[in-house]
Amino acid sequence: MEKKGKKQKTMKIPIVVSILLSIIFILVILYFTIKPEDIEKIKTIRIQYEFFILAFIFNFISWSFWGLRLKVLSNAVEPLIKISWWESIKIVMANLFLAGITPSMAGGEPVRIYLLNKDGLSFGCATASVLGERLLDAIFLLICVPFAFFIFRDKIDISYINIGITIGIIIFLITIFLFLYAIFRPQRVKGLLIWINEKLSRFSKKNEKKSRVISRINQEVDNFHCSMMVFLKKKKGVFLSAGFLTFIMWVFSWLIASMVLFGMGINHNIVYSMAAQVFLIIIIMMPTTPGSAGVTELGVAGLYSFVISNALVVYGHPLVGVLGFDQALLALTGIFVLFYKLMTYFVNIIVGAFFQYRIFKSVASFSMDIIKKQEVKIEKKV
Repeated sequence: MEKKGKKQKTMKIPIVVSILLSIIFILVILYFTIKPEDIEKIKTIRIQYEFFILAFIFNFISWSFWGLRLKVLSNAVEPLIKISWWESIKIVMANLFLAGITPSMAGGEPVRIYLLNKDGLSFGCATASVLGERLLDAIFLLICVPFAFFIFRDKIDISYINIGITIGIIIFLITIFLFLYAIFRPQRVKGLLIWINEKLSRFSKKNEKKSRVISRINQEVDNFHCSMMVFLKKKKGVFLSAGFLTFIMWVFSWLIASMVLFGMGINHNIVYSMAAQVFLIIIIMMPTTPGSAGVTELGVAGLYSFVISNALVVYGHPLVGVLGFDQALLALTGIFVLFYKLMTYFVNIIVGAFFQYRIFKSVASFSMDIIKKQEVKIEKKV
């Protein structure tokens, strides 16, 4: 009983840390961007709520296309199991909670794999579908990065943003390389992972049998290799269709920021906002804090200070005449960080928690142990 309570308590830590860090960083940004004497003047901004409604709708549309992509990929790898569109949307929404409280959004992937397996897919096919999603996202973002660099060239003067983007792109490229290496050179990847495991096992207190670890590594790499080769050789049409769905999914996701800006009365260049989103996603994907809390807020503030600055110069804003250009830029950037996080991170957390509770009957005490137990059962069957 004590052991179970301990596991439940440790699961609560990333939830509290992620939400608390996000709130703290939002408050800090607001503190440094809004002067107390300017609050009454800022209240005169006419908020256009219809754009915030559109932002929420775009969020749901993005989830819907994500779900459709998952359905297309999972039905392709296991044609005998037909997962409905609504079922795949529910899987996507259930994964939002753990994705939102774990570094690099990595916590959502085991949830999607588990739920696909629960719906009838083999563990290998469920893993293939989710890893196929990751590969499509990586390819799409890799294509977008040069365009984002072209738009933002010489525009970002904030050192920590430049450092974050540089580190993020390096990690991103390494990940892409490992993905491709695992597809075309699986035996070498197995050897590398076994070598890394042997080095790390010296520092681990868990005594897991070496044969079991090696067997697991071999199985996972083989699953990944075989599933990716199925997509690239036998299911090219499916992979291209899923790629198109990836494009639509990300576009609607990135339009949320533009809807928030329009809702604040900031007319702007949507292309600039989308370029900022490309860099923001790369920064968020770095394994830093739970849910990338703090990192996201600083990234949004740094990237969108340029987008908003350009908007104020080209289109103007009523607040500029009241506060002056510099203070209006600071205030609008701080307010945007608040509204953007509310419409993305906190909406995702709430929706994800609701669907996770509906499926797992638990939120705060949810443990990844149920997924691990499922994997062990499958291994025994094999």
